[in-house]
Amino acid sequence: MTIRLTPGRGRPALALAALLGSAVLTAQPAQASAAAGSVAVQYRTSATGATADQSEPWLKVRNTGSSTVQLNQVKVRYYFKADSASAGYRFACSWAVRGCAGITGTFGTLAHPTATADRYLEIGFTPAAGTLTPGADTGDMQLRFYQTNWQTLRQSDDYSFNGGQTSYADWNKVTAQLSGTTVWGTAPAGDDPTDPTDPTDPTDPPGGGQTLFDDFSYTSHTDPAIAAHGWNIRSNSGGPGVPGATWDPSKVTFTASGGNSVMNLETSTAGTSDSTRQTEILTQATKFRNGTYAARVKFSDAPKSGPDGDHLVQTFFTINDLKAPMADDYAEYDFEYLPNGGWGEPSNILYTTSWETYDPDPWQAVNQHTEARQSYAGWHDLVVTIDNSAITYYIDGQLFATHDARYLPERPMSINFNQWLIDLAGQTSTTARAYDQQVDYVLHVKDQVLTPAQVTARVAAYRGAGTAFVDEVPAS
Repeated sequence: MTIRLTPGRGRPALALAALLGSAVLTAQPAQASAAAGSVAVQYRTSATGATADQSEPWLKVRNTGSSTVQLNQVKVRYYFKADSASAGYRFACSWAVRGCAGITGTFGTLAHPTATADRYLEIGFTPAAGTLTPGADTGDMQLRFYQTNWQTLRQSDDYSFNGGQTSYADWNKVTAQLSGTTVWGTAPAGDDPTDPTDPTDPTDPPGGGQTLFDDFSYTSHTDPAIAAHGWNIRSNSGGPGVPGATWDPSKVTFTASGGNSVMNLETSTAGTSDSTRQTEILTQATKFRNGTYAARVKFSDAPKSGPDGDHLVQTFFTINDLKAPMADDYAEYDFEYLPNGGWGEPSNILYTTSWETYDPDPWQAVNQHTEARQSYAGWHDLVVTIDNSAITYYIDGQLFATHDARYLPERPMSINFNQWLIDLAGQTSTTARAYDQQVDYVLHVKDQVLTPAQVTARVAAYRGAGTAFVDEVPAS
């Protein structure tokens, strides 16, 4: 077993014991009194109607304690009811006193849905947001979120919404965590953010389980810890993608985002094979088979520079080698997002695909796939579980697809992320352009089927323990 601790993250023994089921923690009260470190949250809205094009929870965070608060240790949750099970949402910051660049917004799914809440928007801060001295507040944060399809949303049934609150006042229907402990507000029943370590909670991850977890806390593509932790950043030639393109390790970089280290895969082209740079990172070992696979991935609809339109593929998948055409022991399980279409699709589409086998020439394939033709730009929690009966895919806590037992793996696989171009037909310009795909973490638990809520709890426990890397999965 290999474990790597992130410097500066506290209480590793306690949090890790909770993760492994060998300690019982007492949940903190939902709203704590002012102490050395404590915050309160004020709320108002400028979108007061029962329905709106977008919800506008404007917030202020105030330091009510006696010591300085690092804002990157603060998380605020606004709870709401999704307009449908398949609804997707996007976050935006319109304006903030301290600048929108220091504010993050991510969406999550509640383990215990109620009549007024099954999702939440979690507001976080980067180190650039700075600190709050005792008595100080962040000032105005004009935040908003909306459905990805821009359909009107209903907010009158949202737990944290109050259409009558048009000026700032304390609001206890949002919660605030400071260094992982809830210090403000009351969550919807059964959904206290500090509750995942309670052993009676049905969303608790099971104790034990041989696990791979990586927070991608590396310095650069040349960091020796990458290889030491069992990863290979691809540099060899070959498919998939544009023939003659280069798989460029230098385009895999690492940066801080939302208080976590994030891996960035950049793919670029100027419209020729020679100018095309693709990226891939994969485990050196093919030792993963049944169990739970999870990653938090940020897909992009538009390039970070240059003209849009390339037939791009952004992925998280497991795979083993095809020993011969139509070999029946081949296996592959994919999340593949095409922001600009491709493979005959005219626009954005996300596939989950479970493979039995294929023949590359002439092409024939045996697989089962499920697709959604909509934008998936932004951060998403991707989970696939494999047991002896089915392959099950989840996106953002919601069931996306269940595939049949005939596609179960016969041999172990590697874990992979890559970003590549199907062809150069989507955008024929010779102007340089570049696209990003980001990865927050990856988790595999051998031979255990976890729910998305259990995945979230396990990742939170590792991070709370300051564990940036662990690999307990034995070689196959």
